[in-house]
Amino acid sequence: MANQTTQVAGACVDQNGGALGLPQLCVDWLPNQIFWALVALVLIFVLLKVFAMPRIGSVLAERKGLITNDLAAAEELKQKARDAEAAYLKALADARAESARFIAQAKAEIQAQLDAATVKADAEIAARAAESERRIGEIRASALANVTEVAKDTAKELVLALGGTDATSVDAAVAARLKG
Repeated sequence: MANQTTQVAGACVDQNGGALGLPQLCVDWLPNQIFWALVALVLIFVLLKVFAMPRIGSVLAERKGLITNDLAAAEELKQKARDAEAAYLKALADARAESARFIAQAKAEIQAQLDAATVKADAEIAARAAESERRIGEIRASALANVTEVAKDTAKELVLALGGTDATSVDAAVAARLKG
């Protein structure tokens, strides 16, 4: 039997049992290597098909579901963000309109107060002007009376100093001269 092994292996093995070249490339052993390679490939295929592929498929399906859910959630959040932006812009426009209305109302109130104060000030100015006119009239009348009196006295003194004796004609002459 040892002779058979040596003879079978003799083409690829030397006398001492060492390989002649590369044993993988030994043409005598090639059918045996092809058989075991096919057995290994079929075994790997079956293991992948039975154990690995379902797990990979479930992981891929789970990831696809997560991605789909995340995309749906992102779209929903995007819509909520649009709604929130629209609500914000509406609230901003309402606030601006309210502030404009408030400013207009405040301006109207201030203008009404200003108009009332102006009317009151005009009335006070008119009253003071009338009082001033009255006082000026009194001062003019008093001044005219004083001037008339001074003119009469001065004329009487001049007439008497010049040797005249008629004081009543002086009063009539001064009055006629003051009238124009």
